[in-house]
Amino acid sequence: MTDVTPVEALTMLGGVASRSRLDGMCTRPTIEAALGSGEIVRVTRSLYRLPDVDRALRLAAELRGRLAVLSAAQAHGWEVAQPPDKPWVLVERSRHASSSRVHLVWGEAEDHDDGLVTSRRRTAVDCARRLPFRDALCVLDSALRHGLDHETLVADAHAVRGKGAAAARRVAALATAEAANPFESMLRALAVEAGLEVRAQVEIEVPDVDSPGGTRTVRPDVVDRERRLVLEADSWQFHAGKEEFQTDCWRYTALVVEGWTVLRFTWWQVMHHPEWVVACLRAVALRGAA
Repeated sequence: MTDVTPVEALTMLGGVASRSRLDGMCTRPTIEAALGSGEIVRVTRSLYRLPDVDRALRLAAELRGRLAVLSAAQAHGWEVAQPPDKPWVLVERSRHASSSRVHLVWGEAEDHDDGLVTSRRRTAVDCARRLPFRDALCVLDSALRHGLDHETLVADAHAVRGKGAAAARRVAALATAEAANPFESMLRALAVEAGLEVRAQVEIEVPDVDSPGGTRTVRPDVVDRERRLVLEADSWQFHAGKEEFQTDCWRYTALVVEGWTVLRFTWWQVMHHPEWVVACLRAVALRGAA
């Protein structure tokens, strides 16, 4: 059990989390207190989220628009790297609207847009073309984890024209459902920026600690196979208990013994000091190219 608040835990988990995941990071009394104060919201009996979506929906209704981009991603239940500083709202071009309380996006409603939120497909493409690469990759990874089809996403991105088209195609091609959470997605995005050729959750065979002479398959968070480099999104808040911590330590040692370089980064480093992480990864990339 950690000492993070429910709001901090949900932020680390992408803004939405199951009851069991939240219980693993916070005490039950603090969760109940946060629910009572409105700091977090219970969506269903087993799902919690931050209240950003409710506030955003009220503003979208006031402007007679729809939630879009990052706010729509939250409304669809997708985990995001960081909640938006203010809601994203799509307003039809024929309307005259202005508000300092939202990020306004001008455009027309599409046939598959429903109610006060842009469709899943449109939301994914809008995030890919409008958000910085790092944030966009986190959103698209999450969209794929929640059932969006990758081939459809790539096709939709290739149909984009004008500003943001190249960015949309790039991030759609790199997106994967294999990343477990925005923490891992962000670390992979930083590795891409640093010039590494990385993939998420690559299978690697290592000696089995419980079976001398045998092997076991491990799936590190981010892997550059050519450089034999493993990047781990590794924070104590994400360990469920002693057994998971023991497994992580065994995996780290087994990989190093097999000749892999293993770099471990905390959530705080990745989310709040990304340029330092990129600098570290660039140094590793340059060393491998020497």
